[in-house]
Amino acid sequence: MNILDKIVLRKKEEVAACKAKISITNLEKQAAFSRETYSLKDFLTHPERTGIIAEFKRKSPSKGIINNQVTVEEVTMGYNQAGASALSVLTDHDFFMGHEDDLMAARAVNNIPILRKDFMVDEYQIIEAKAIGADIILLIAACLTKEELISFAKLAKSLGLSTLLEVHSQEELDFSLNPYIDVVGVNNRNLKDFTVSIDTSLQLAQTIPSEFLKVSESAIDSPETIKILKKAGFNGFLIGENFMKTASPGKAMQDFVQQL
Repeated sequence: MNILDKIVLRKKEEVAACKAKISITNLEKQAAFSRETYSLKDFLTHPERTGIIAEFKRKSPSKGIINNQVTVEEVTMGYNQAGASALSVLTDHDFFMGHEDDLMAARAVNNIPILRKDFMVDEYQIIEAKAIGADIILLIAACLTKEELISFAKLAKSLGLSTLLEVHSQEELDFSLNPYIDVVGVNNRNLKDFTVSIDTSLQLAQTIPSEFLKVSESAIDSPETIKILKKAGFNGFLIGENFMKTASPGKAMQDFVQQL
């Protein structure tokens, strides 16, 4: 069983526990559920924004603790001020040391789109994402069926949420595209062995249909890498570890952006 399989198995147990604790009806009564969401497409293409989706991540299965000394408010506000097009906030408890409270804290102090970065395996999580203040959900092709990808993306759209589809290969791209997807993300990290290479993005760039915006994820560690990816047609760049491994992630992003 690889790490992705382990995460998905644990996620299904976690969701079952959440369902028993808080009903969908109660989620729909939360204040954030009725707020008007921010569009990922609008912010990725905004001329005054950088295209960077900046991530708040304390820990990962491959690196262990990255940074657990900073607050989500301080980091995400720093990202926003540095020109982030969107924020990505981990809500996975066991493997990434994230929490739904982190996303709610980021939402309270920011006026740009927020991605609920998690492993979506149930429609309940999409409704929960809206209820905690998210604007975007992540659908990982590697852990969902074609039918689930369609029904999850359709539900997200009905709730006003943007959908970021994550793929790792041509095969995943071919079976996972559907009309309800907003943005296609190419993860340069192999979720089975955690190796990284931007070649994955460069190879898939030309085969992603033009109606979808393109985001490259992981392995983006320099402004030069973004310049290469922009030339290949990418509109967005998800960066977390590169900023989070510093004492001041917001300042690290600011310095990074000045070199673009």
